[in-house]
Amino acid sequence: MADRKPVERRTRAKSGTARKQPKRTRRRWSASVTRDSNALDLDRSVFTWKDPHRIALSLKRSAERSHRRKSGPYRSAMSMLTFYVNRGGRNLPASQRRVLEQAKGELRKVFRRKQSSTVARRSPNRA
Repeated sequence: MADRKPVERRTRAKSGTARKQPKRTRRRWSASVTRDSNALDLDRSVFTWKDPHRIALSLKRSAERSHRRKSGPYRSAMSMLTFYVNRGGRNLPASQRRVLEQAKGELRKVFRRKQSSTVARRSPNRA
């Protein structure tokens, strides 16, 4: 029994340690769009403000100053606001979402636009 050779055992690596997955570098692409937008130079943390009128004025000012946008200032500003509400701010608290929705109305006012046709068509009597 003394001349017994040690048995070579192969063990499997624990799951997760054998190969590490590469880190997702593009995880928050929507954050980079609002931060590094090539069309608008937004004020810092504009979408966290509590005053819808102030948000609308800031977006208007940014859109009118920019020469890198592809569409008109109103459309560019409204697009950025809608993008943030729909994609970037997916985890927004309800109170901030309300503020941003109100900012859309304020944006229409400061650009002297009518209420959008889809909102205007809705009947209050519909259930």
